Amino acid sequence: MSEITSYRDLLCWQRGMDLVLLVYEITGKYPLEERFGLAAHTRKSAVSVPSNIAEGTRHRLPGYISRVTIALGEHAETETQMLLASRLGYVAQADMQRFDKLSTTVGQLAHGLLRSLEPLI
Repeated sequence: MSEITSYRDLLCWQRGMDLVLLVYEITGKYPLEERFGLAAHTRKSAVSVPSNIAEGTRHRLPGYISRVTIALGEHAETETQMLLASRLGYVAQADMQRFDKLSTTVGQLAHGLLRSLEPLI
C-alpha cells in the first residue's frame, strides 16, 4: 500500500471524481428544460462529494470528519436525484446501472474513510 500524501491519493476521492464525470455525462442527456433544474442540482451535489473529501483533508480531525459526513449527505442527495430522474424517464437503464455500481463504490469508500477517522478522536 502506498503512502497517502494528498487527498488525490484517496481512492474515495478518485472514485468520487469518476462519479462526477459520469453524472455530467448522464445529465447531459436530460431534456433542455431540466438544464437549470434537476440536471444542475444533480451536478452540484455530485461535485460536492469529492470536494468535501478534499476540503476535509485541510482541516483538523473533527473538521475532516464533518466534511466526510457532509460528503456522505451529498452522495445520498445525488443518488436520490438520479433515482428521480430515472423515474421521470431521463436516464437509460444501462446508464442507471453504471451509476448505481459506481455510486455504491463511492458510498462504501466514504463510509470506510469515516470509520477510519472516528477512532482517532
